[in-house]
Amino acid sequence: MFTPYDVSPSKLIEKLAKRLKSIEQIKAPEWSKFAKTGVHKERPPVQPDWWYKRAASLLYQVYMRGPIGVGHLRKLYGGRKNRGARPERKVRAAAKIIRLALQQLEAAGLVVKTVYGRKVSPKGQKLLYEIATEIAKEMNLTPP
Repeated sequence: MFTPYDVSPSKLIEKLAKRLKSIEQIKAPEWSKFAKTGVHKERPPVQPDWWYKRAASLLYQVYMRGPIGVGHLRKLYGGRKNRGARPERKVRAAAKIIRLALQQLEAAGLVVKTVYGRKVSPKGQKLLYEIATEIAKEMNLTPP
């Protein structure tokens, strides 16, 4: 049995995003075509399926760091804002995107809310382990 710790995070998130597309509770809202992911970005994301990649990335981060709240996730997904002639500063990511994606993951039963923040449910853990095992088999890794 392989865990998300055993495989490459980028491959895990790519496969997880494809799997999340088939879940009916997780859908990109209409406004996601026009929304920036934070004030530090100049333009909205170019990729058409960026919402599913962000949801997959959030599920991965909640698994690795959970229980975790929206505020801490905003810090993780934030970046440096170009302020012209003034020095750059770190700013937080857009909370609406993170909050809505987490709510969709909750509706799908992959994440649960606790007093200390959100954490991965057993169903979400099973999904992550399945995908990690698929990737490990593709890479011909030996079980730990």
